[in-house]
Amino acid sequence: MDTSYTQAARVFKALCDPNRVRILELLQTGEVCACALLEQLEISQPTLSHHMKVLCDSGLVTGRKEGKWMHYSISEEGRSQALSLLERLTGSQESQEKKA
Repeated sequence: MDTSYTQAARVFKALCDPNRVRILELLQTGEVCACALLEQLEISQPTLSHHMKVLCDSGLVTGRKEGKWMHYSISEEGRSQALSLLERLTGSQESQEKKA
């Protein structure tokens, strides 16, 4: 299957869970430690790890390790690509031709 379709599916998968949407909302203020996300979401560490893997695989979120904790932030590049993807998939053919 075309990799662009696979990546599009990853982005939409990341956005289809209420916990992941909440995580993105929490990351709007900037980088957040996984420990703070755990406190805010009241979920287990393995559940958070799963959600963060999905978000990172989608390209919407990046993570960096500091000591024993991971710190996460919204990826500006991933954000931009997701916005372009949604616009491309939901825009009319006519509007896309005007941009070209």
